[in-house]
Amino acid sequence: MKRIIPVLLLALFSAGVLSGCNTVAGAGKDVQRAGQAVEGAANDCRDGKC
Repeated sequence: MKRIIPVLLLALFSAGVLSGCNTVAGAGKDVQRAGQAVEGAANDCRDGKC
């Protein structure tokens, strides 16, 4: 029983860390897409299309 509790805590911590990495990576991709959209709009306005 003494050994099961630390193993369970380690498993829960690991799951939390791994899911956090996926969340941060997804947020980074979203920010990158938003930046590309702004850049595209800026390029359109520079060409006189806005």
